[in-house]
Amino acid sequence: MSVPFYVSPEQLMKDKADFARKGIARGRAVVVVACADGLVFASENASRALHKISEIYDRVAFAAVGKYNEFENLRVAGVRYADLRGYSYDRSDVTARGLANAYAQTLGTIFTTESKPYEVELVVAEVGATPEQDQVYRLTYDGSVADEHGYVAMGGSAEQITAKLAERWRPGMDLADALRLAVEALGSDAAAAAAGSGPRAIAPDQLEVAVLDRARTRRTFRRLAAPALAGLLGAPGAGQQGEGGRAGAVPGPDTPPEPPA
Repeated sequence: MSVPFYVSPEQLMKDKADFARKGIARGRAVVVVACADGLVFASENASRALHKISEIYDRVAFAAVGKYNEFENLRVAGVRYADLRGYSYDRSDVTARGLANAYAQTLGTIFTTESKPYEVELVVAEVGATPEQDQVYRLTYDGSVADEHGYVAMGGSAEQITAKLAERWRPGMDLADALRLAVEALGSDAAAAAAGSGPRAIAPDQLEVAVLDRARTRRTFRRLAAPALAGLLGAPGAGQQGEGGRAGAVPGPDTPPEPPA
């Protein structure tokens, strides 16, 4: 009779964690920056269809790095959770904290019981009536939850990007300043640090950017297209029509928001 192969629980958990971290590190980073106007989400993503940043509910958004099929499953589950809770109780009962707790339970169960953990890292954020009421939660592959304030970076080169954000972020920034900081931080990744030539320049059409706009009364999520980004970043192309109808304009509260991705 053969002896069954044995791996200690400590070694098994370590191997799973190393596997998940390596998968996450291969993905492009996502940055979330708080500002006076709301919460800015930015990532280097050339795809116009495979979103890493999405709307969940009225004032709640979702961002992720890692394997697309895995975090897309989580996003869809989050939308269903929010719709059911908002319909059964009240729309105000759908919060980022409740959604983060649900995701934490799911990720923790998968990490401990499945042979392969999810290679994902998530941010669930809710914009409040004031900057002090904003909620940003970061969730890792094992279900751990961290309450973040001001800014957060996840994915590849997160340490270098976080250092850049810590150096430049300040409370009360406006939308344009927060967006410029987010893009500059994304360009300060490991490749830029190795080259020693300063932050990489990222073209507006290579960015995926969305905002939870504090000024909106119901659905606060909106995406910023490349022409609007060019205007806000001061990049070439600022003279083109933005989503708001004038050159480089930011869509106002009356602009119809996009449906969830």
